[in-house]
Amino acid sequence: MALGRAGNPPLPGLQTARAPAESGAPPGLDDDAVLQAMQAGGGLRLLGLRIVIVLVLLMAAQAYDGSLHALSHWFILALYGLGTVWFGLGERGGGPAAAAYSWAGTGLNAGLAVYVLIEHMLAGGGAGLGADTVSRLPAFLLLLQTGLSMRVAQTLVFCGLVIACWSATFGIGVLHPELFPNADTFPTAQLTGLATFTAAGLLVVDGVIRLRGAVVRARRMEHERTLLARFVPDAVALDLSAEDGDSALGIHRRHACLMMLDIRGFSRLSGEHPPEAMVAALLAVRAAAQAAVAEAGGIVDKYIGNAVLVQFVMGTPDAQARAALVCALSLRRRIAALNAARAAEGLFTLRVVVALHAGDLLVGVFDDGVRAEYTVLGPAMNALSRIEVQAKAAEIELAASGDFLALLGDALPDGIRAAPVPRAVLPEGLTLFAVADRDPDPAGSAFASGATPAASAAA
Repeated sequence: MALGRAGNPPLPGLQTARAPAESGAPPGLDDDAVLQAMQAGGGLRLLGLRIVIVLVLLMAAQAYDGSLHALSHWFILALYGLGTVWFGLGERGGGPAAAAYSWAGTGLNAGLAVYVLIEHMLAGGGAGLGADTVSRLPAFLLLLQTGLSMRVAQTLVFCGLVIACWSATFGIGVLHPELFPNADTFPTAQLTGLATFTAAGLLVVDGVIRLRGAVVRARRMEHERTLLARFVPDAVALDLSAEDGDSALGIHRRHACLMMLDIRGFSRLSGEHPPEAMVAALLAVRAAAQAAVAEAGGIVDKYIGNAVLVQFVMGTPDAQARAALVCALSLRRRIAALNAARAAEGLFTLRVVVALHAGDLLVGVFDDGVRAEYTVLGPAMNALSRIEVQAKAAEIELAASGDFLALLGDALPDGIRAAPVPRAVLPEGLTLFAVADRDPDPAGSAFASGATPAASAAA
């Protein structure tokens, strides 16, 4: 059986260009909001970390004071302690000045790190491992503190200032060794320290960038999951939000199998029966469709008058196709049971047609700023409508495209066959098949004409 696979035109790219005010970006994903989320509840801890670093520096200075001027060294450390606590309190207070306080604190950190490094070099850098460790301790501790602020730009500036000043001083020491004591060990000791700090700086910056990216992604996923959960089951919402979609639109490219159910002759029936009877019949079909779809793991996309649009977006394409076919066959049994019950009550029976198709689509919540709606869009949707029209014209109960059947391969259920419909008028590349029992019983064809001949007569 030749099944066409070229029926779906290529899915066009997403149009993401929007005006800044209409970007559609999820609220709360701006840079400030992400930073606040990462720092939430950590204000006191960050302030405490500043105080701990000051105490560590003071203890290190007491253990080894390699300064040229001991008094000025302690005076600078004391000023730094007061300054960093002041800036930390100002930053924690929030408001427009918080960013300025944060940048001022970063400058203060870089200034202290550079001061201790250069002073130690002038006092005898490279004279001993203990002295070198103490002189470099502020740079590494303050690098960690700046990185924990989760501000990438400030961490980069801190690293850049320290590396630039350290490199410049090292260069001067190489060109003019007479300015620095221990000229024989100076180059090796300082080059090792500079390389170590540079590597640590790159790791911290990379870690901050990765962590911020993870927080942005987590917040986007949570926002999209919450939005999707208003329209689809939680499992589908989690599945869609977990994959990368268009960041501005919140829409995903996804293969889907589609099913459309339509009540045949609904306009004629509406002219023959009271509106209340038509509403009751329509709701009964919708209830049967909803039960069959939920049982098969699909989603009722929308009700369009007397039609029902269903989508299967979870799992692999072949799994989607199997679930859609199971749903269609289950729906056939449910409609047959419904017609039998209606005939027993002396009510008119219903004829429905079901069309199945598959293809790549855009899936998500489409929000124009006034109304949000979860749905699927793409050429496959247009093709599904054409298939349903042709199925009606050919008096087919259950129709499927070649693209849909190709996903099933030879895995049609026992007793089910697919016969091509050669005269179907469809877009180029699409083929139409009638799916039916291998040995159909005209008296039991409830899917189109009612449960029994008696039921048809009652109509």
